[in-house]
Amino acid sequence: MLRYVHTNIIAKDAQRLISFYKQVFECKSIGETRDIQGEWLDQMTGVKNAHIIGEHLCLPGYDKDHPTLEIFSYDENMDGGIPHTNRLGLAHLAFESDDVEGKLKEVLEAGGSQYGEVVRTEYEDGRKAVFVYAADPEGNIIEIQSWS
Repeated sequence: MLRYVHTNIIAKDAQRLISFYKQVFECKSIGETRDIQGEWLDQMTGVKNAHIIGEHLCLPGYDKDHPTLEIFSYDENMDGGIPHTNRLGLAHLAFESDDVEGKLKEVLEAGGSQYGEVVRTEYEDGRKAVFVYAADPEGNIIEIQSWS
C-alpha cells in the first residue's frame, strides 16, 4: 500500500496558524494533537532536545482523517529564509474555492497577505481558471484557485 498522508508546516506560533487554517480554509481537527519529545525524536529529527507541539488538521474536501496538514512548533526554530513563489523546494499549498476573491479577502482579514494579482485565464481545452497567490500569517505561500 502507498498513500499520501500529510504536509508539515513548522510554525513560529502553531496555535495561531492552526486557527488560521481552520477559520479560512475549513481544515478540521481530527483529535491528533502532539506534545512530544524524547531520544527517538532527537534521533529522527537530528535536533538535540527536540520538543514539538501542534496538531494534524484534515484538509477540506476529505471525509475522514487524511490527508492532513500537520502544523507543529519546536521550542527552538531555525529561520527558513523568506518564502517566495520561485524559491527551490516546496513552493505552496493550493486550495480550490468557488470564490477566489472572497477567499483572498478572508486570508487578508485573518492576518495573511497577497502575492501578485488575481488572474483569469482560459486553457486551450476551454477550461477557465482564476488564480491568486497569498500567504498565511507566517508567510507560507498559498494558491487559491477556481476552475470552470
